[in-house]
Amino acid sequence: MIRSAIKYFLINSVTLYIVSLIVTGITFTGGINTLLLTGVALTIAALVIKPVINVLLLPINLLTFGLFRWVGYAVALYIVTIIVPNFKLESFAFQGFHSYWFNIPSLTLTGILAFIAFSFLISLIASIAHWIFK
Repeated sequence: MIRSAIKYFLINSVTLYIVSLIVTGITFTGGINTLLLTGVALTIAALVIKPVINVLLLPINLLTFGLFRWVGYAVALYIVTIIVPNFKLESFAFQGFHSYWFNIPSLTLTGILAFIAFSFLISLIASIAHWIFK
């Protein structure tokens, strides 16, 4: 159990750092200490609060075939921004990506849509990391 929580904490912390490199709008004003504290808070929120929220949202989640799952993670992120004083999610600003084969346009979101976008990106990267380190 403790080993699983430590792995979850490390994956969450690294995922937060990777997301802060990919997308602007997420700030850790206290540096590495704030990043680690946010990782701890997000781990606790994901292990305790997120399952409760997902059970409450179960009917909507079943109707949308699991697409509403990120709302639970968005609520957990919002709670973490309230608890950790130097961690802020202002806006989701992706600069875009252009290559020879495909283009991803730039995207800027604010408010609840920013929390949902951050929760989607964080859960996507964390899911890949959990799959790799299983």
